Amino acid sequence: MLSVRGVTVRFGGVVALDAVSFDVFPGQIAGLIGPNGAGKTTLFNCLSRLYQPSAGEILFQGQSVLATPRHRIASIGIGRTFQNVALFDRLTVLENVMVGRHCQTHSSFAANALRLAGVVAEQAGAQARAMELIEFMGLEDFTHWPSGGLPFPIRKRVELARALAAKPKLLLLDEPAAGLNHDEVHVLEAQIRRVRDTQDVTVLLVEHHMSLVMSVSDKVITVNFGRKIADGTPEEVRRDPEVIRAYLGTAA
Repeated sequence: MLSVRGVTVRFGGVVALDAVSFDVFPGQIAGLIGPNGAGKTTLFNCLSRLYQPSAGEILFQGQSVLATPRHRIASIGIGRTFQNVALFDRLTVLENVMVGRHCQTHSSFAANALRLAGVVAEQAGAQARAMELIEFMGLEDFTHWPSGGLPFPIRKRVELARALAAKPKLLLLDEPAAGLNHDEVHVLEAQIRRVRDTQDVTVLLVEHHMSLVMSVSDKVITVNFGRKIADGTPEEVRRDPEVIRAYLGTAA
């Protein structure tokens, strides 16, 4: 599904990523972990084309992501959420989720302005899909609420529903547990599994909440100071001496 090959990112004299390589296979939930400043978000920004690597290649289903214009990333099947929830606060939950469907629509600006028959049908389809996802994420009670005034955990679920509206094949979750309490993290764990199992989505998540990563992931990739130091099952990574040193600062 995803193949990262020797990706290097330099900001002036700072090497944010140093020849990082790993694979994520269809149907997996993969966790990307590392201490603060390890390069996790930089890598996510490369995957979603916000950053251009200094070297290396990223392949999605065998095709180069780096050759894809950034405005086409959602339409080729890569969805993303953000650590700091990025919703349109004045739009309702329904409208926010419908925005995620935009990359799957084909009507022109003129057709939309004139409200031609095809546009009406397309909008009806987008709304139906949005309502399915609102129900899937348990957001029915907030359907017509403006997103700006909702509690943070609810906003997180709205953003996830919006990402799913584009029918991604690969979903990038950027610290989905940030700001959640213990019970909410437990609910999130079940939601991530349910997304993978019922929406036919492969998941790559960046997360500091180690118990969540280790319990939900099929494989875990660890980076430190921009370099990959481990790649394996949660149990293998948990026992890896370099991972222990990176987190604890002591020898294994």
